[in-house]
Formats: sequence, structure tokens, C-alpha cells
Amino acid sequence: MSKSRRLVLAAVAATLLLSQFTGKAPAAEQPKEIRIGFQKAGIFPAVKQRGTLEKVFKEQGITIKWVEFQFGPPILEAINTGNVDFGYAGDTPPIFAQVARANLLYVAAVPSIGYNQGIVVPENSPIRTLADLKGKKIGFGKGSSAHNTLVATLEKAKLAWSDITPVYLNPADAAAAFASGNIDAWSIWDPYLSLAENGKARVIAFSKDVQESNSFFLANKDFTGKHGDIVALLNRTFAAEGEWARANRAEVAARLHEATAVDKAAVTRAVERSDYTVVPINDRIIATQQETADRFHKLGLIPRPVQVKDIVWEWKQGA
Repeated sequence: MSKSRRLVLAAVAATLLLSQFTGKAPAAEQPKEIRIGFQKAGIFPAVKQRGTLEKVFKEQGITIKWVEFQFGPPILEAINTGNVDFGYAGDTPPIFAQVARANLLYVAAVPSIGYNQGIVVPENSPIRTLADLKGKKIGFGKGSSAHNTLVATLEKAKLAWSDITPVYLNPADAAAAFASGNIDAWSIWDPYLSLAENGKARVIAFSKDVQESNSFFLANKDFTGKHGDIVALLNRTFAAEGEWARANRAEVAARLHEATAVDKAAVTRAVERSDYTVVPINDRIIATQQETADRFHKLGLIPRPVQVKDIVWEWKQGA
């Protein structure tokens, strides 16, 4: 064995021995890049447009890479596989991900006031009440938060899942199907919901009418284990951006319009009815999310029960 190799092995042994006595593992090497999964929903596009994360992490020599997706489930799949470190999704995608034993954690929550998601029908549709959804074809993203809104809506209307024909579509395809009349109703979130309203669609139920809901920040489990300080800083930065957004809604709308090219009037409506508060995940949020998971299992829409609390990371807001 060469002298240089003996020196390397001795250094490694010394480091491991030190960690044994101090009870601390060697610090993980700081990443050179943080990959953020985002979609048109929420505040992420505006934060990207403002360059806020880039400014915060530049001091640590870390660059930010933004990766766009159409909706939540693909973001969580990318987090699971380690292609994305941190992202944003509604309430349902993490449940489906947990069922699939995805390698991710809930790291913060964004409570909803319930106007950013709903079920729409064409303006001249004979559907007037929730009960009128019986026998209809309804489009939505499988495993998305719109999936949960539809399930909760049917539950409130005392309709069975078998009473409707589910049509699984991503937002772009669902918009086309809705416009062409190939589906009778559409369960969807902003800004697509607001765009549909601009097109004279009628909202027959907002999320607030049928359920309590939250959106979530999620992170890769391995990344969080190694870089909890970075995850906490991401949470704090987005929380600060949320405070800015609540006080500067016109600018948020302008930034989102620039970032997404979505119609300005639709974006403005979506922003006006949004709450961008970022909070640690508390017992009530866990209980609400558990109710959603239990509802999906009861209906056979997920193959096994899950315990939401098992993948919640504790973020102390000051940390």
C-alpha cells in the first residue's frame, strides 16, 4: 500500500472515530445547486421571476435551477427520484406518493382559503347542482388536488364514485376537452380555474364548499437529511415572499403574468383570492391530510392506508 493511500485511510478512520466520540456524523458536503420543481399554480413562478432564491443562496455559492411541470404528481416523482430537491404541490399528490413509498417529506404547508380550486361546467350546461353531476364525464388530473376536490364534492352530494365517469387528463388536455365539450365538468385549480371563468364557465363548487385543504412544500428525504439547514432556509425565504405577496398583490399578478404568459385578468383574479402564508405543519394540518388519505383508501382509490405523520419533517419556523 502506498504512503499516500495509508494517509487517506488514516484520515478517514480519524474522522469516523471523532464522530463516534462526539455523536455527530461528518458534515455533508454543501450542494452546488438546488433544483426547484414548480408549476403555474402558487407563488413559485413569481419568486422565480424576482430572483429571490438566487440572491439568498448566492452568498453560499449555491445556484438555483428551476424545473417546470404541468402539475403536482410529476413534481413529486422527480423529487422521489432525486431529479428535483424541493417543490410545491396540492394535498393529494403526496398521498399517492406515500402509497408508492416515495423518498420524500412534507416540509411546510400553505393553507388554502378555498377559492383557488373548484368544479366548473360550461355556461349553458344543464348541470346546476352537485347532484346533477351523476352520470356525467368529469375531467381532472389523477392524483392531483383536483382529484380530492372531486371526491369531496361527490361525498357532499351523496354520490358514489361509480356515479360519475372519471376522465384522467393533465390540465392542458383537460382544457381542450372542456372547450370542445368532450367532458361535462372539470375539476381544476388556478390559474386554469380563473381562465375557465374568463371563458364564461360556471363554478358549481369551490373547494371551500366541500372540504378544508392545504398545499405543501415537499423535499427529497435524503436531501433533507443531509441539508436540513438549506430546507429551512428555503421555507423561510418562501415565507418571506408570501408576506411580500400578500402586501403587493398587483405586483404578484404582474410577475406571474410575465413568468407564465397566462392572461392578466385571470392571473389577477387568482392572486386576489390566494393566501400565500407558509407555515410549519401542525397537528390540525396533519389531521386534515389524514382525512383525505383515509377517504381515498375507503373508496379504493389507493391500495393501502398511509399515516401522513410518518413523512412529516419538523420545521421550527425560526430555524
